[in-house]
Amino acid sequence: MEEKLRRPIPAHLQGERADKVVAELAGISRQASKDLFERVVMVDGVPVGPSQRLEGGVIEFPEPLVSRVVAATDVEFEVRFEDRYLLVVDKPAGLVVHPGAGTSRPTLAGGLLYRYPDLEGVGDPGRWGIVHRLDQGTSGLLLVARTIGVHKLLVAQLKSRSIQRSYLALVHGVPQMPTGTIDAPIGRDPAHPTRKKVVAGGRPSRTHYRVVSDHQIVSLLDLDLETGRTHQIRVHLAAIDHPVVGDRTYSRRKDPVPTPRMFLHAHRLRFTHPESDEELVVEAELPAELKAMMIEVERVYPARAVST
Repeated sequence: MEEKLRRPIPAHLQGERADKVVAELAGISRQASKDLFERVVMVDGVPVGPSQRLEGGVIEFPEPLVSRVVAATDVEFEVRFEDRYLLVVDKPAGLVVHPGAGTSRPTLAGGLLYRYPDLEGVGDPGRWGIVHRLDQGTSGLLLVARTIGVHKLLVAQLKSRSIQRSYLALVHGVPQMPTGTIDAPIGRDPAHPTRKKVVAGGRPSRTHYRVVSDHQIVSLLDLDLETGRTHQIRVHLAAIDHPVVGDRTYSRRKDPVPTPRMFLHAHRLRFTHPESDEELVVEAELPAELKAMMIEVERVYPARAVST
């Protein structure tokens, strides 16, 4: 049986057409929402049509399908590790990882298929070989499996939380403690369905951080994900009042220096090679635009000793 998403119809959508309600709650276009009605949308257990006005209750709809079609396209990305079993690639900021509803732009999935045609058939359709993902605005390292068996083993490592994913983030302010853990459940933001938020009853989420450098009004953090929820680092840091510099979704703060993009970079992966059982550590230095930002931060806001 197909899995369905269940959401209370928020007050601001009561009285609206069902297709508009589904579009907003699913974070997709109105046109894309119409496809979900062919797979049955219900309110309080009763099927509804796209033009029906909804006055309240709990709406149940299929999860939007990620496009299963990926076109092999030559896109720019670096490969930091490669053997016949797997790849570790360095995704540039701005590149979408895989096709989604209404996404026709070039993707990392298409670039991988262009360079490595043998990936087709490994893992999930539309995201051949890809083990995990990064937000479009985040740069850095991603694991890609080259065989079906290795894909299964790496996904198992991911589920068991034995893959360490580390990020560098420049954030507003300086955390009071030099190291810490943000343990707060994350769910959908009821006021903004395409965003996430720390909410009671959300999915358990844990992020560990360490202050690398303290620049008085901003700080550079090294973060490890224990869980991997959508937008987890960005949501957690905003929740403790230290949002990522340049994050236009979860912060309204003024940038301390010129900011061409969000300062979030997946800089290190530590995992066990599925075939050799060797522990591998792969790193990616900051891209040029983030290095330039740090140079400017250090010039304007000299570092001070990190408290202990």
